[in-house]
Amino acid sequence: MKFAHLADIHIGAHHEPVLAQLETQAFTSAMNKCIEKRVDFIIIAGDLFHSGIPDLTAVDSAVRNMRKVRDAGIPIYVIYGSHDYNPNGKSIIDILDSTGLFQKIVKGKIVGDKLQLEFVKDPKTGAKLVGISARKAGLESKYYEILDREILEKEEGFKIFVFHSGLDEFKPKHLTQMESIPVSYLPKGFSYYAGGHIHEKSEQQLPGYDRIVFPGALFAGYPRDFEANAEGVQRGFDIVYFDEKIEGVEFVPIATCDCVYQEYDVSNKNSIQAKNELQKVAHDTKVDGKFLLLKVFGELAGGKTSDLELAELKRMILDRGAIYVYINRFGLSSKEYANVKISGEDINTIEDRLLKENIGSVKLSNQALRGDSGIKLARDLLRIVRQEHRMGETKKDYEARVAEEALKILRLSEAMQ
Repeated sequence: MKFAHLADIHIGAHHEPVLAQLETQAFTSAMNKCIEKRVDFIIIAGDLFHSGIPDLTAVDSAVRNMRKVRDAGIPIYVIYGSHDYNPNGKSIIDILDSTGLFQKIVKGKIVGDKLQLEFVKDPKTGAKLVGISARKAGLESKYYEILDREILEKEEGFKIFVFHSGLDEFKPKHLTQMESIPVSYLPKGFSYYAGGHIHEKSEQQLPGYDRIVFPGALFAGYPRDFEANAEGVQRGFDIVYFDEKIEGVEFVPIATCDCVYQEYDVSNKNSIQAKNELQKVAHDTKVDGKFLLLKVFGELAGGKTSDLELAELKRMILDRGAIYVYINRFGLSSKEYANVKISGEDINTIEDRLLKENIGSVKLSNQALRGDSGIKLARDLLRIVRQEHRMGETKKDYEARVAEEALKILRLSEAMQ
């Protein structure tokens, strides 16, 4: 028996025609491979779509592909990721689940102060699936904190836990500030842990957790993904062979186009020098029929970054036959024009860098509001104001609860009495 494990497909992430086509091509290839390999079922561990309410053109293409899979007798089991989730109501995942195109496997109820989840049993293989969907900004951690792990661990049979969260123990270095959960939040003793959210492929093991797998992004949801693709990172998904236990995992690569990676450091050069040298780099690089990622970084010794005319450079490269050009200029700056420079795709990383770069410019007498303690305080406040309405909670009660928690963090509750 075998199943496919996909995650972070991000359908609808790209609106430019070439990127949208490559995105669709990747998902089409993956679904065709699942049919060709005759998998018994498919798991999509979150972020099938890039938005809870995506562009309908992208949805139409995805539905056609998944319908082919369903018609081939292959069920699809889904949780939604941080992008699929819609805090204001139903998401496209809920709608497609109601049509029977695929099945959400997140089923549970609160019993006392515990969250009890129900297994979904695949009728053909007998595999038992259960999982927790993601929320925006890592707020799904609240569900893990009240999860009744004991009842899940007692269940017999071949069990798969599906999740869409970073894990504290296995986060990539560039995502150190990302909200995540400890591995101990996951129930122990499952045969396979099908992860999503981390766009890099990895397979890990800890005592009680035999196989924790992230297949990585299928194509690209963020600029960093494009850079990884251009540097030669393979994208794809996993096929897992099993009987009473895991027999093996096969990575199935999905190739969309040839990528070329170039980088150029402008440090100690003025804008005219850098512009001329960049044009030479572009001219000497073989780009016909390829996706070019050009990383431009460093601090110009003179002139403005706009003097580089990167938009014109992009047009020149496209005229030479490149199918697409992405210019990464996040690390580019000028001594003459100092701007706030923030790069990264994870919102928590971006916020953390913004806070670190700007907190020193705020003049405050209270030491607790400055430096690292001030940054922590700001992040705690952001976490509080991002809380969702509780079921049955009025707007007035919600606002009062958020205000009360914020005052406690600011240690102003006593002063307000």
